[in-house]
Amino acid sequence: MNHVQMKTNTVPNWVTLLLAIACGVIVANLYYAQPLIGLISVDTNLSAASAGLIVTLTQVGYVVGLLFIVPLSDLIENRRLVVSALAVVICALVAAPLAHNALFFLVAAMFIGLGSVAAQILVPYAAHLATEDRRGQVVGNIMSGLLLGIMLARPIASFITDLWGWQAVFALSAIITTVLTVLLALVLPERKPSPTMNYGELIGSLWLLFKTKSILRRRAFYQACLFGAFSLFWTVVPLWLTNHFHLSQQGIAFFALAGVSGAIAAPIAGRLADKGWTRVLTGSAIVIAALSFLLPLIVQDDSAIALAILVVAAIMLDMAVSGNLVLGQRAIYSLGNEIRGRLNGVFMAVFFIGGAIGSSLGGWAYASGGWMLASMLGLSMPIAALLYYFTEKNVDTL
Repeated sequence: MNHVQMKTNTVPNWVTLLLAIACGVIVANLYYAQPLIGLISVDTNLSAASAGLIVTLTQVGYVVGLLFIVPLSDLIENRRLVVSALAVVICALVAAPLAHNALFFLVAAMFIGLGSVAAQILVPYAAHLATEDRRGQVVGNIMSGLLLGIMLARPIASFITDLWGWQAVFALSAIITTVLTVLLALVLPERKPSPTMNYGELIGSLWLLFKTKSILRRRAFYQACLFGAFSLFWTVVPLWLTNHFHLSQQGIAFFALAGVSGAIAAPIAGRLADKGWTRVLTGSAIVIAALSFLLPLIVQDDSAIALAILVVAAIMLDMAVSGNLVLGQRAIYSLGNEIRGRLNGVFMAVFFIGGAIGSSLGGWAYASGGWMLASMLGLSMPIAALLYYFTEKNVDTL
């Protein structure tokens, strides 16, 4: 099939839909293992104390990819880069269910994270396709797909594992990712950047971008705080649902499904940002995230009302995180066409570091002081973002 190099800034709706689905499918690979840590650690002879490495190494691989692979989208043809990254994911997904020892699986997990940065090459690629007046809407629609992938991954993994075992989760994902890779290779238009530096200079410029672009620093900090709170919540809440509300694994999966509705905030935020509402929406998202930790403290027993309030809090938190993510990406993408890949890599790396911190602090807080300590720690993150938000000037708002 002949490829036509992208020469216009128009994006058909079907391409937006394909990119949204692709981002969701790809990024879900980062989260499948989270509810399966216990089962995987037993089958691979990984000690309970080291079981957290399953998630940690996936995140480490992802951050490395964000810093060293995503910036390549400013240097080499984007479609070829996406297909190459997905080939790494497919190989790792095939290897994971074949693992019979901990080291083999952990290496596979790290490469799953490394290759999954393909999703973060596709997001700025979509921004290149879109016109300025529709960029927020297009990015919002695609990010809603990505966020659905994040939120659906855990319940899907739990349901599949109940039916066929944890190995089937990775095998099925390998098949789906292979089909997706072929489809993207066939239908995506080319995008050849006009590089002004070599790879070494490109990587060296990451810190310079972070140091000189106040919008990038601000948006990355906001999202790191909110994603840290999000990661803490979803690390702790399965334990709370089991110990306090006595839910089964399937009950926890259905709880996670309820939270998925929060992803609707992404396209809405994108459309409103196109109309100049970025600053107001940012403050609203941060406040909503803070309220999501305060709301469950109203009723602290194990009643149906308390569980319903917790569901509402989960939806609020997911809405805040997904909405603010789109606002942040729209803002940083406006800083320049030829640096979007690097901007996205730095932005995502910073906020995923926030997520990793939130996950690790959540486990410690719950073990040390239960749900109350974890909630207070979770609340402190959007509060920190809110304090920083109050220092925002017009020059920081896009």
